[in-house]
Amino acid sequence: MPSSSDDVQRHSVHTLVFRSLKRTHDMFLCDQGGLPPVEEALEKLRRQAKSRDQYGPVLGVVRHNQRKAASMPHELDMEDMTPKGSEVTNGAVSGTLALSSSSGPHPPLPPTPPPQSMSLVPSSGPGSNVSATQQSLVPRRAPMLPRPKWHAPWKLARVISGHLGWVRCVAVEPANEWFATGSNDRVIKIWDLASGQLKLSLTGHVSAVRGLAVSPRHPYLFSCGEDKQVKCWDLEYNKVIRHYHGHLSACYGLALHPTIDVLVTCGRDSTARVWDMRTKANIHTLTGHSNTIASVVCQAAEPQNLPGHNAIVNCLAINREGVLVSGADNGTLYFWDWRTGYNFQKLQAPVQPGSMDSEAGVFAMTFDQSGSRLITCDADKTIKIYKEDDTASEDSHPINWRPEILKRRKY
Repeated sequence: MPSSSDDVQRHSVHTLVFRSLKRTHDMFLCDQGGLPPVEEALEKLRRQAKSRDQYGPVLGVVRHNQRKAASMPHELDMEDMTPKGSEVTNGAVSGTLALSSSSGPHPPLPPTPPPQSMSLVPSSGPGSNVSATQQSLVPRRAPMLPRPKWHAPWKLARVISGHLGWVRCVAVEPANEWFATGSNDRVIKIWDLASGQLKLSLTGHVSAVRGLAVSPRHPYLFSCGEDKQVKCWDLEYNKVIRHYHGHLSACYGLALHPTIDVLVTCGRDSTARVWDMRTKANIHTLTGHSNTIASVVCQAAEPQNLPGHNAIVNCLAINREGVLVSGADNGTLYFWDWRTGYNFQKLQAPVQPGSMDSEAGVFAMTFDQSGSRLITCDADKTIKIYKEDDTASEDSHPINWRPEILKRRKY
């Protein structure tokens, strides 16, 4: 017969687990990702800077016209609504206005700007008499797009071999000392970022490894694969300490929440699942997709609309310098300036000797923490590291910026 102490201990553990689950559930439901309250002074300063940046020339013309109009007195005669001392020029009435009525004297109206022609193009031709206030508020010119920032071209610096299958995922450690890759050979390999040497191989998955993530706050590495398993590895002991069970089919991607201990996974069962990192509880199951979910992120990002690839785009990566890289199924790497969408470089990933040309695909990529090295996972079973070309300059690689702007409107 179990003793009363065992019952008390079992009850206390049961209570603690459910309390932790409730606390995590409440934390997830609260508005952790909400924006802080807007400070009026900062918001006003932001709007002023934005208006000065985007509408500077227009604001100058408008303020000049307002100052000129405010210096002109105006009086209105309400008996016949006819301006006194007025004259008509090109259909526009100008002069002084006075206010009078049968009910007695009234205080004069505040000065108002004279009627102006609001057409964007001033009238022209013989006999036209266009005043300064009737000039165009906005100069007639083609729309201007910001010039892209110059970025140095990238080149292949190192090719790392060691996996026996397609390399499907990559994650860089927050301290930028090593990175991990997962492959179709069911092995997770950890590599030294500086030398490219293999440091460790982790085995435990029984099918292809499709997703990796390194926790920035804990010594944990998370992995998922086509065997429906989601694992948490303790990097101090190099072994699995937690399993997250719930996916009904292959798991294709995972991501860590940036502020709370929550793990999100997705896969072929058309669901995204939210897990408590510590208790392994499936907090939420997000349904709505009708087919495979291939990727998941825990932070919102602005959309990308950058045409140019002639193949399926498998992966994207961006660094702090505004360099956006896209990798495609045919092994092409396109480098873009994030702010303007300018494609400043195109590369073709070389295929490892002995591989077929069809094995040139790029499956995953990421920048290291410094943004100076790009790590790609390729179909030829290699890992490639790209760096910026230090010998390049703006003279040797000029910006060939020809934006595809809309056709000019004909007024």
